[in-house]
Amino acid sequence: MTDTPVDGGEHLEGSEPPATAQSLTQELGALGVEAGATLIVHTSLSALGWVVGGEQAVVAALHAAVGPAGTVVMPVQSWQLCDPALLQQTDPAWWPLVREHLPVYDVASTPSKNMGAVAEHFRTLPGTVRSAHPHRSFAAAGRLAAEVVAQHDLSEPMGEGSPLAVLYDVGAQVLLLGVSAAKCTALHLAEHRCQYPGKHRIRNGAPVLVDGQRRWRSWQELAVSADDFEQVAEDFAAATGLRRSAPVGRGVGQLLPVRELVDHAAGWFPTHRRA
Repeated sequence: MTDTPVDGGEHLEGSEPPATAQSLTQELGALGVEAGATLIVHTSLSALGWVVGGEQAVVAALHAAVGPAGTVVMPVQSWQLCDPALLQQTDPAWWPLVREHLPVYDVASTPSKNMGAVAEHFRTLPGTVRSAHPHRSFAAAGRLAAEVVAQHDLSEPMGEGSPLAVLYDVGAQVLLLGVSAAKCTALHLAEHRCQYPGKHRIRNGAPVLVDGQRRWRSWQELAVSADDFEQVAEDFAAATGLRRSAPVGRGVGQLLPVRELVDHAAGWFPTHRRA
């Protein structure tokens, strides 16, 4: 399928009815979301315009669109728990203090950071499960949820030991609602699966529980970048015709297959990235 033209005109307040869970479900179906699908979802609630019920309605629409046999997944990252040396947000003299007092990650209570209202609401719902990585966790609900979040290695937050590898294997789709491919987390898996100029690993760490005792753990992980994700997604769409796009609320929805997208990007990064 090729891209569907979308009305990019501006809308005056009150000129159109607000979106509802029902209307969003219908629009997701028109976009190509099918019952039984596995989706990794990235959403900007504000980009969808006025939605009656806000994030609650968006999550309800996603569940209705994929049905009881489907699975919804969202990144619910908690960068606030990263090693302060990585974040570079404080005076280096304070880093030991920060490491000593950072809370231990908890799958139930640690909030996501900068992931949006929809993802944070989804994380808190009964029936949603979450992966164990202290910084790069994913939340999932539905038929394959437990399988998706079962493994999440500290040193492979976006690689082979992560939920992204499972989503690749099960034939998931990326759903972008009101956001660009710059938010497409699945493309980080492609970074792990190829070589490109400047590829390197960085040091990170977090407090973890070992036999009930708080300990600081450090590891090396891939330094990732989303700077060219929009470009590679456009190249993928032009080369394959496998991206679908259509209106969702007052925003644009895009649907892309994870496996084909990751494979394309793994071939694209080595020849287009620069050190």
